Amino acid sequence: MALLEVVDVSKTFPGVKALDGVSFTLQPGEVHALVGENGAGKSTLIKVLTGVYQPDRGEIHYQGQPRSFAAPMDAQRAGISTIYQEVNLIPLMSVAQNLFLGREPRNAVGMIDRGRMEREAREILAEYGVTADVRRRLGTLPLGAQQMVALARAVMIDARVVIMDEPTSSLEPREVQTLFSVIRRLHGQGIGIVYVSHRMDELYEICESVTILRDGRLVHTGRLADLERIELVSLMLGREMSEVRRQGFTEFGGDHETPEGAGPVLRVDGLTSRTKLHDVTFDVRPGEVVGLGGLLGAGRSETIKAIGGAYPLDGGTVEVDGVSLKRPTTERAVKAGIAVQPEDRKAEGIVAGLSVRDNIALAVLSKTSRFGIVSDARIDEIVQRYMSRLRIKASGPDQRVGDLSGGNQQKVLLARLLATGPKVLLLDEPTRGIDVGAKAEVQSLIEELAAEGLGVVLVSSDAEELVEGSDRVVVLRDGAVVGHLTGDRVTTEDLMASIAAAAPESPA
Repeated sequence: MALLEVVDVSKTFPGVKALDGVSFTLQPGEVHALVGENGAGKSTLIKVLTGVYQPDRGEIHYQGQPRSFAAPMDAQRAGISTIYQEVNLIPLMSVAQNLFLGREPRNAVGMIDRGRMEREAREILAEYGVTADVRRRLGTLPLGAQQMVALARAVMIDARVVIMDEPTSSLEPREVQTLFSVIRRLHGQGIGIVYVSHRMDELYEICESVTILRDGRLVHTGRLADLERIELVSLMLGREMSEVRRQGFTEFGGDHETPEGAGPVLRVDGLTSRTKLHDVTFDVRPGEVVGLGGLLGAGRSETIKAIGGAYPLDGGTVEVDGVSLKRPTTERAVKAGIAVQPEDRKAEGIVAGLSVRDNIALAVLSKTSRFGIVSDARIDEIVQRYMSRLRIKASGPDQRVGDLSGGNQQKVLLARLLATGPKVLLLDEPTRGIDVGAKAEVQSLIEELAAEGLGVVLVSSDAEELVEGSDRVVVLRDGAVVGHLTGDRVTTEDLMASIAAAAPESPA
């Protein structure tokens, strides 16, 4: 009998069908991978399973019985626990208090038995590799240790199903192996694990089965060992792989030849940041578009942010026109000529409540002012120039950006970046969430900017878009460069083959 079964579940939000007839089965003691690119429906499915959302259609069966959870607490009481990528415990409380929150041991008179709680917390957490003082505030522990506390708490509630959402994103390699030991122990106890991750090496090490979602639909379910990595990537991205070249698609290490007289406008050397980036190295020449390829979670956005000074680094250098930024900060990056278009334009880019004019002007206030007085005429000139050049469709420069279409919002953000006069453009998913026509316009604009001599770094989850828009592609996996695609090897087939290739074995 299945431990957990989702039967023909659908969930629709305004304008978006997040799940479309999805079915999913978890057996007792099974470690089941749930995979798919951004927007595939993984998070929505988890929220349906745990009572955050109610399905519009379909049923959930738990331990052989139809169940409906009105809230996450109902699911937790039934034995379904979730460990999220972002630790959702209370950082100002002690480790022991977080572990036993709501289930504190009591003494004979009904008071919390603090000594017993701390003693049992030490014993439990030792099994998870956590040796920190359990009296410390949780927030003072490294993220990896906090994640282990969250896992221990999830298992302590007599869980029969544990859902792990990107559980290794904050863990060091040693902590990952401890986590896998815990998962194997849970497996032996008959507890079902739903494992969400984009790290294929992990999936093939720890998971027995896999369910793949794409655009809210189920595209495959079955034994993971029966599915080659290249097939897994193909199903996730929706590309046919009948003629994939399986050899000669990756070059580990080495620099690219730079044509005489065209030195790199951007050189990135050895970028390293804890568990996120590992010795990332590449360069970009003037007039060149270099794509960053890889699945979601491969380190593409972290690389963009690190170059732009918005992500902390433990090591590595960034150079613009041969001049080192030393320790990159956003201010130094902007002054050096680096402009960053973030992945989430609404949260990190545009200011929806301001006008088109004000959004563009934000980048040039210092350039258009004298003695602290801003020149409105100069700003108007700049705004009109970029509205015309980028063909921004608005009633006028005073229209609120939040009232524009997604494509025009993206153009406003690009206009702001171009107004700074950059040497390098870092574009993270520049066509996400915009219609086909606007997408084509943005792609054409990127080509024009490169033709004018800008160096461009392009991130896109659309393999075809990345290949068509890039001169070269640097392939990332788990925060490290695993391949360079150049010349006639810049194809969707070679890109997916490089993403799917097993990591090279470490020398003995």
